[in-house]
Amino acid sequence: MTACVSNHNGSLSFAGDHSYWFSELNGERMGYFKEVVPKMIQYRLVKLGWVGASLPMNLTFSVTNVCQSRCKTCSIWKLYNEHPEKRKEELSLGEIESVFKSMGHIYIFNVSGGEPFLRDDFSEIIKLACKYLTPGIIHIPTNAIAEKKTRHQLKDILSFLQINYPDVQLTVKPSLDHIEGKHDDIRGVPGNFTKVISLFRWLQEMKSDYPMLHAELGTVISNWNVEDIDEISTFVAGLGADSYRNEIAEQRSEMFNNDDLITPSPELYEEAIHSFVSNIRSEMKNKTMFQKITNAFRIVYYNLAIRIMGEKRQVIPCYAGISNAHMTPYGDIWACCTLGYSKSMGNVRNYDYNFLKLWKSPEAMRVRSEIEQGECHCPLANQTYSNILMDTPSLLRVIFEIFRPR
Repeated sequence: MTACVSNHNGSLSFAGDHSYWFSELNGERMGYFKEVVPKMIQYRLVKLGWVGASLPMNLTFSVTNVCQSRCKTCSIWKLYNEHPEKRKEELSLGEIESVFKSMGHIYIFNVSGGEPFLRDDFSEIIKLACKYLTPGIIHIPTNAIAEKKTRHQLKDILSFLQINYPDVQLTVKPSLDHIEGKHDDIRGVPGNFTKVISLFRWLQEMKSDYPMLHAELGTVISNWNVEDIDEISTFVAGLGADSYRNEIAEQRSEMFNNDDLITPSPELYEEAIHSFVSNIRSEMKNKTMFQKITNAFRIVYYNLAIRIMGEKRQVIPCYAGISNAHMTPYGDIWACCTLGYSKSMGNVRNYDYNFLKLWKSPEAMRVRSEIEQGECHCPLANQTYSNILMDTPSLLRVIFEIFRPR
């Protein structure tokens, strides 16, 4: 969804740490089904209150709040301008290692920010995640502005994965909110569009040497581009992205934009998504099974997002704080980035960097209880993908989309 993110969004992709989910299908490996089903059962039992919380299968880590973008949809970039002392509070590499060491296997490792590649030790963070979390999928979004630094760190990451973890799938998603100067206007940086396309083309070239790499593109749908989504998605289709994802611009405490009018109306969003979903379906026959599954989940997500926005409720049960966790640059653990600072479960520094100790704390249980009572609702992509996995009717719709006659 990472997917970021960031477009801060996450993403859903399916892989275990040594093979894909589900079983052999069309000659492609889709394993780890035997691990996923027990997790699904366990999470349902946690939600019923019958067992205690276990490790989430999806961890999003905002590695830094440093960002060069000046987006109309996000104000993270203002944080260190107004409070430069906060930057010193970000977790050190040693602290990150301690947290990861306390966790164990995570299926999906989403990176968020800020701009992840601005952190000098970013590639080392990915290496630590592989060592301790053994993810099957790593998702990294980027604004592509620091293109040279991004390429340098990605080369290091790709080389490391190829030698040590060749089955880990790496998705890299430059953010594309419009075309040419309109993208630069939304992102607030002249020349950003050119860098997005340049980095994306480079990612496509790198795939021949690194088959675990997936070159994606993503759009945050806001009041500044909602009426142009058909134009943008048509442009992206011509670029040949492995996947194109979008998410709705949301007011989140994480992005310090709670007072900004950035979210389109449900009616405008539905109109924009209709064309987008049609394009996805028309291209499904040309995708690999890995990509078909990912795109099928997105189609179901978009329909749910429209309902959530219109009905203003959790239209399917939310497993935030059970299946998914979000860690901030400062070590705060959230159930999701929408609740963010307003409902933190705690900080790892106060729990000797022991994630599970915090995850099972009374404060974490209180946040889960409030989510269970329906006190919140949102179309957060990263979390909704996991909710779909846990909701039988929604999961059946995904299966139908995968095998839908073309």
